[in-house]
Amino acid sequence: MKHAVRTSLLALAAAVGMTGAAHAQQGVTDTEIVIGSNGDLSGIFAAFNVQAIKAAQRYFDQVNEKGGVHGRKIRFIAEDHGYQVPKAVQNFNKLINSDKVFAMILNLGTPHNIAGFKMMEPKKIANVSPLTAARQMIEGDITYKYLGTSTYYDQVKAAVALLAEEKDAKEICAMYIPSDFGLEVEEAAKDQAEALGLTFAAETTHKPDEQDFVGSITKLRDAGCDIVATGLGVRQTIVAIGTAKKLGWEDVSFLGSSAAFNTAVAKVPGGVTEGYYAGAGWSDLEARLDENEELKAWAEDYKKTFNEDPGTAAQLGYGAAALLVAGLEAAGPDLTPESFQKGMESLSFYDPVMDVEVKYGPDDHKGGDLIVISQVQDGMWREVARK
Repeated sequence: MKHAVRTSLLALAAAVGMTGAAHAQQGVTDTEIVIGSNGDLSGIFAAFNVQAIKAAQRYFDQVNEKGGVHGRKIRFIAEDHGYQVPKAVQNFNKLINSDKVFAMILNLGTPHNIAGFKMMEPKKIANVSPLTAARQMIEGDITYKYLGTSTYYDQVKAAVALLAEEKDAKEICAMYIPSDFGLEVEEAAKDQAEALGLTFAAETTHKPDEQDFVGSITKLRDAGCDIVATGLGVRQTIVAIGTAKKLGWEDVSFLGSSAAFNTAVAKVPGGVTEGYYAGAGWSDLEARLDENEELKAWAEDYKKTFNEDPGTAAQLGYGAAALLVAGLEAAGPDLTPESFQKGMESLSFYDPVMDVEVKYGPDDHKGGDLIVISQVQDGMWREVARK
């Protein structure tokens, strides 16, 4: 009899344990949700990431002050990979397997995210608003992939088409880092040149830390390039444009994707980047501050909190955090990867800071389709077209 009772108790304990394990969700407790980020806080794209982390943390703090999401506070953990893929892999391992994050936002870099998918997907870790607009972010199984904006490919194609018409361009060229990111810029320029019946005349490739562009600019000028699409780091973009101007090459238009659409590019002293174009998936905030009260209030709060003006990265951080919270709210109190997916796929709203209509669906995990083409004019980004 005692043996039977003991066996029954053991069976009951095992059943309870199995049930608890089935309902346990990584990164989620009754009081907390753990969110991670794996970005570039010290490398060639830090200008897109440092303020993004600050803005996201500020948004989460405000949500937590109001009680969190369905009673759970958000704990945000950010790691720096310095734009190094091996370091990014280490960070993903830490965040996913040690910190046990539920989801991730603002993961920067195309090759870095691609490497991370191998660890995120088996654990059902959602990748929300990565700081890359590469098409690979929503290719294959999109279950746990949520791109925030239009893609590099579409942005560059739209910008090339606009400038080709306005400038009566005949020769299209590209200069880029030969990574998944840079190759997408090059492919877009080449495909659009072919579609428009123009010539793809020349290209140059560059290391991520390269800073001497005299030889490359000379090669592109000698090839007769009318438009040069750039897929470079932030500082590299500035140096390349400055080099062209120092060499007296004025009858050319340089353009980039959202990876070049950064406040730092527009604010270079001496007008080095004046005239540069970029296609992006959102509208720069500076020219809109006096037109949108909600945007202005957010910018003032950011400046008061961090003692600095918000720029492009802060916009992206706000957008990612707001999107994630909206998805968590829509998921309901029983938070699982499946309920989060359903919540995200139900979202449709306007983001006043990004100036983008955001909408997701079961077969559409790209939040925004907007393409805004802007130009650096008088030290700030000015919108010239929307697609």
